[in-house]
Amino acid sequence: MKRFLMQSETPRDQLDWGSLGWLSNPPETGSKFLTVIDVELLPGNGHDFHKHPDQEESIVCVKGTVEQWVDQERRMLNPGDAVYIPADCVHATFNEGDEPAKVLAILGPCVGEIGYEVEEVADQAPWSGLRG
Repeated sequence: MKRFLMQSETPRDQLDWGSLGWLSNPPETGSKFLTVIDVELLPGNGHDFHKHPDQEESIVCVKGTVEQWVDQERRMLNPGDAVYIPADCVHATFNEGDEPAKVLAILGPCVGEIGYEVEEVADQAPWSGLRG
């Protein structure tokens, strides 16, 4: 499988709130333990409250300032700041800035066909009322 993945060759998924660049996962690299995603968050958007039942995650802010939630705790992350999120812990990441923000998401182990599982919970209490 691939050992080098150049930015111009990185597969990207376009979403309503931004995009995901798959740097390492089973389809791209054959990885079994690490899913690495280059995440771009559009201004005023973000990945709303969700969890990864069988994966832990580290998120590193690369560009911009992001509003990061872990459970019901909120912090602002600047470039170089990071957060660790245990498996099955609800979290969310938002870009309240005027420019696109970037984070690097590292999850493990790989789960499922693409190495990533997600359960959206933004419509459930207490998550649906946290950002008021």
